[in-house]
Amino acid sequence: MHTRYLEDFEVGQTFETRAASLSQSQIMDFAMLYDPQLIHTDIAGAKDGPFGGIIASGLHTFCIGFRLFLDLGLINKSNLGGPGIDELRWTRPVRPGDTLTSTVEVVEVRESQSKPDRGSVRFLFTVANQTGETVCTFDSTSILKRRP
Repeated sequence: MHTRYLEDFEVGQTFETRAASLSQSQIMDFAMLYDPQLIHTDIAGAKDGPFGGIIASGLHTFCIGFRLFLDLGLINKSNLGGPGIDELRWTRPVRPGDTLTSTVEVVEVRESQSKPDRGSVRFLFTVANQTGETVCTFDSTSILKRRP
């Protein structure tokens, strides 16, 4: 897709991403770097844990969900950053072999009152696995340029 600017987004628009699968080694590699809890890194220990095996870090799930949206190319040239993420929730564990997709809905578009060259778009992300079960949700705001 091509880059979109602030005025190209409308409340109610939704975008579907491609799918991405996670292997056990990807889950463990991410966890060793950023979230080295036993449920993410220790195969034997995780079997006896609350999930009955290795699961992906919630941070990993979030990162994949956001990356899949970025891969659409919609805001690559118009994005000026973002003030934060709200309402981040992990609703179901992600296991080795799961395949994730993101559905992203535009829930708010606002022009800046102080900087006329930009505004903000608030996106609601729903990350789902291969059976359509929601595994993660979050609300993300991006500051976007207006059309040049």
